[in-house]
Amino acid sequence: MGVQFGSFNSICETAALVICPLVGTDQGIDPSCYSRNVDVGGTLIFQPSTCFVHIVAIIMTIIMILHIRSKYTAVGRKEIVTFFYMYAFIELLAIFLDSGIIPTSNVVYTWFAAIYTGLVAAAYACILINGFVGFQFAEDGTPLSLWFLRISCLVVFGVGFFIAIATFKQLAGFSYAKPIALWIIYILWPIICAAVYVVSQLVLVFRTLDDRWPIGDIVFGAAFFAAAQVLLFGFSITICNAIKHYLDGLFFFTLCMLLSVMMIYKYWDSITREDLEFSVGSKAAVWEVKDPLLAGGGPDYSVPGGNYAGTAHYNYSEEDTASNFNGGAPASLVGGVSGGQLYGSGGGGVPPFNPYQQQQPQQRGRYPPNAEPRGY
Repeated sequence: MGVQFGSFNSICETAALVICPLVGTDQGIDPSCYSRNVDVGGTLIFQPSTCFVHIVAIIMTIIMILHIRSKYTAVGRKEIVTFFYMYAFIELLAIFLDSGIIPTSNVVYTWFAAIYTGLVAAAYACILINGFVGFQFAEDGTPLSLWFLRISCLVVFGVGFFIAIATFKQLAGFSYAKPIALWIIYILWPIICAAVYVVSQLVLVFRTLDDRWPIGDIVFGAAFFAAAQVLLFGFSITICNAIKHYLDGLFFFTLCMLLSVMMIYKYWDSITREDLEFSVGSKAAVWEVKDPLLAGGGPDYSVPGGNYAGTAHYNYSEEDTASNFNGGAPASLVGGVSGGQLYGSGGGGVPPFNPYQQQQPQQRGRYPPNAEPRGY
C-alpha cells in the first residue's frame, strides 16, 4: 500500500510514529510490525534500541553545540546553534514518547505529542531560514536576523501545535479521521524545507566559495535524509520481520536523521572561518621564530679548534673581532688593558712586591724642600 496524500493509514501501519495512536480512529492506528519491548522494573519500555539512539543523539548534539559556541567569530553561529538546541529538545521529548514512559492512554500524551509536532515543524523552519543566512539578506548575529529567526520559529511552532491538538481533539473543524492539515505539517513540510535548504546551499557554494569540498557534506546529508524516509516508510516491515522484531524502521530512521544533522554541522563548520585574532578556544598559539640568533642551527663554537667552514652566512655585524675569543690580545677589566700589559716587564707601573728583599730606608722629607740639612 502506497502513501496517500492526507492519510496516515498506510504510514502508521508501516511505522510506529508518535502521532499514530491519535489519528485514524479513536483507538489510533497500530503498526503491523514493531520492535520488541523490554521490561525494566515492571515498566514496559517500547523501542529500546531507538531510545538508545536518542540518547546518543543528545550527547552528540551537546558536543556540536559546544564546538559551535567556541567559534566566536564564525558566520551564522547564533542562528545555527538555535537549530541544534531545538533538535536536542526534540530528541529528549522523543525518548518519553517512543519508549512509552508517557503512556499513550494518558491524557498528557496528547499534549506532549502536539508539542512534539510543533517542535519538529519549527526545527525545519529554523534550518530553512539558516539556509539563507549565508546570503546576508540581514547581517548574521544582529537583532534583526536573530529575532526574525526566533519569531518565525515561534509562529511555525504555534501553527503546528494548534493543528496537532485540534486534530487530536477534533476542534475547530479538524478531525483525526481526515488529518489533511496534520499530514501537511508533519510529512510534507519537512520535505519542502529540506529540499529548499539543499538547493540554497548548493547555490551558495557555487556562487561564493572557491572550495568545492562542502558539496560532499551537502550530498551526504541529503542522502542520509532520503535514506531515513525510505527506510521508515518503505522497508520498516521488511526490516522488522527480517531481524525478528529486534529492530524496525524507526531505529534506522532515527539513526539516519542523526547522521544527517551531523552532516549539517560538518557542512557549516567547513564553510565558516573565524578571525583568529578574536577567536575563543583552548588551543595555544604557535609562534614561529624568524630571528636566526634565536632560531638556533648555527655552528657550535664550544669545540676547541673546531673547523667553522661554511659559516659565512652567519653574518653577525656586531661581533667583537678584537676579543681574545677571535685571537686578539687578552682583555682585562682594569683600564681596558690586560694584566700582562700593566704588570709585565716591558711596561711601567709599580714593580711586584718581594717580601725577602731588603728595603732601603727612606729619608725624612725637609721643609721647605730647598732647605739645607741641619746637624745636631
